[in-house]
Amino acid sequence: MDKPTLLARINATLEQDVEVLRRAAQTAYETATAEENIAENKYDTLGLEASYLATGQARRTAEIRQALLTYQQLVLRDYDPARGIQLTNLVTLEDEDGEQRLLFLGPEAAGLKIGEGDALVTVITPRSPLGQQLLGKRVDDEVSLAVAGAVQVHVIVDAV
Repeated sequence: MDKPTLLARINATLEQDVEVLRRAAQTAYETATAEENIAENKYDTLGLEASYLATGQARRTAEIRQALLTYQQLVLRDYDPARGIQLTNLVTLEDEDGEQRLLFLGPEAAGLKIGEGDALVTVITPRSPLGQQLLGKRVDDEVSLAVAGAVQVHVIVDAV
């Protein structure tokens, strides 16, 4: 998958997520403010719980909106071997067993997965441990990550 297509798909996914969360927050708000959910005693907390849920969903919606705005303004840059891996690079890592995975180093939306199968791209940010290690690295460099007490070593086989 090329980077402009990937960026378009990230934007589309974030737009969809914003809409889903907006509707969920609206439903929770309506539940929290519905007349039949007014507390009748101190143990009747349905309205209060719905209010907490609506607040959390509204915050998450704002976070995703901010990520969407960031991606809409994002300028894609090609990999420059002199600078190493930087923001907006698409990186292919290979583990010791020869399994490869694609990572997009983006400014927001860590953990977002775009595509499927061999074309699955995972968005990571420079704030993640792996993102921090990748910054400035070059093709053929190694990165290691401790997962569940075991160290996993990956080789950077490609960057664009």
